[in-house]
Amino acid sequence: MFNTGNYSGAAPKRCHLLCGPINDNAKLNGNDTLEFRRLMFKTVTIQIVDDESRTREIVRKYLEREGFRTVEAATGPQALQQFHETNPDLVILDIMLPDIDGFTITRTLRETSTFTPKVQNIPIIILTSRAEEIDRVLGFELGVDDYVVKPFSPRELVGRVKAVLRRSLPGELHEDKPILLGKFSLDPMARTLRLEQSLVPITMKDFDLLWFFANHPHQVLTRTQILQMVWGEAFEGGEGAVTAHIHRLREKIEID
Repeated sequence: MFNTGNYSGAAPKRCHLLCGPINDNAKLNGNDTLEFRRLMFKTVTIQIVDDESRTREIVRKYLEREGFRTVEAATGPQALQQFHETNPDLVILDIMLPDIDGFTITRTLRETSTFTPKVQNIPIIILTSRAEEIDRVLGFELGVDDYVVKPFSPRELVGRVKAVLRRSLPGELHEDKPILLGKFSLDPMARTLRLEQSLVPITMKDFDLLWFFANHPHQVLTRTQILQMVWGEAFEGGEGAVTAHIHRLREKIEID
């Protein structure tokens, strides 16, 4: 069920976007547990949602070995209830749950106003045996941050968790100041987007992509290069992730 195989990226295509190079490649090597925990300034809670107990057990052991706190859910309703009770920092989510599927859970989190803004924007990593491109694209359109296919390497999954957290938790962009984009304001400390004084709902990954574009305008890159710079070199979701997130951003920021 688990392996340590390498992943290959999609063939590059030209993409004329207002973007350019960035220094944060979010590579999965380098930082040890202590350094990573100091960076986060707190204990990080990861929610594992999977109906297979063996999968939950293996993921939990690898995460706890790295110093993370974990909570587990085997069903969709249990997972949704835990969001209110445990306030996790990241979710590892299976799609094929026995009652409420992972896509429905993601849509519920992103669109339900009863959840706090933190929960609505919580980073989500899909962990599933469904490898079809249509499933990956749907996941990214709903706002997931990464997509890992079973069989998988537990060590690589932990690396992906760290990479997503480095981009999503506050504290890493402390040297950056807010950027004004016309009537929009992009704040890297709060990781928020505002239209004049109104907060615009935006996922962590959408923020990363918009920040990337705002800091490096008027350059042409391939979608493959954008994936490497924003998602990290080990990301396996393919170029559809770039297209889906750009589409989501345009819906958020284009004013009729």
